[in-house]
Amino acid sequence: MIKILLMEDDLDLCQAIQQELMKNGYLADCCNDGETAMLYALNTDYGYDLAIVDRMLPVIDGLTIIKAMRRKNIQIPVIIITGMSALDDRVDGLDGGADDYLVKPFHIRELMARVRALTRRPRQIWETGMLSYSDLHFDYPNRKITCNNRDLVLTAREAELLSVLMKQPKTAFSREQLVLKVWGSNADIEPGNVDNYISFLRKRLRELHSNCEIKTIYGSGYRLEDPHA
Repeated sequence: MIKILLMEDDLDLCQAIQQELMKNGYLADCCNDGETAMLYALNTDYGYDLAIVDRMLPVIDGLTIIKAMRRKNIQIPVIIITGMSALDDRVDGLDGGADDYLVKPFHIRELMARVRALTRRPRQIWETGMLSYSDLHFDYPNRKITCNNRDLVLTAREAELLSVLMKQPKTAFSREQLVLKVWGSNADIEPGNVDNYISFLRKRLRELHSNCEIKTIYGSGYRLEDPHA
């Protein structure tokens, strides 16, 4: 079950968000001041999958906590919730290590949608930032794929698709499964459009002279494999 750390000093809002998270099947721990939140955020034993952080926490502000998490290489996704709506504030938040930024007041359904979007990404990627298979090394946060001393930067959608294939190499995924994993359940995309992105990734692998190939499995979909291994 996905576990979320919620840092919010408005007790009514904190309770409302916690209840909504639990109603949607998440576990949620709450902190109402920055000092307590910092202790929880930096303790990896708690095993959080995502953090929701109010930027203007008392004692220690939320951005300071996020920066401390990133310095300790805690790479779980973070959503800032705040009343600070200026462009510079949003830029500072994202540059400080947040993955998303939601301005108060917001509809709680939008927050839940952002939580779903970020928790769809594989936990392994958030923890290490890297995936490797055969001669491929993928720096997911920077969308950079490296092979044979060559590297390429992928588009955001190519990166999401490659992460699915690299996390479970030699596993066949149907087009429908890839749409769900990469675009989400509410995406307005035809499964056949996956073929275009598979073609893009195949071209990338050829440019890198990789041993890996994305195989078409008749009746099943696609899988990443190294036929020489």
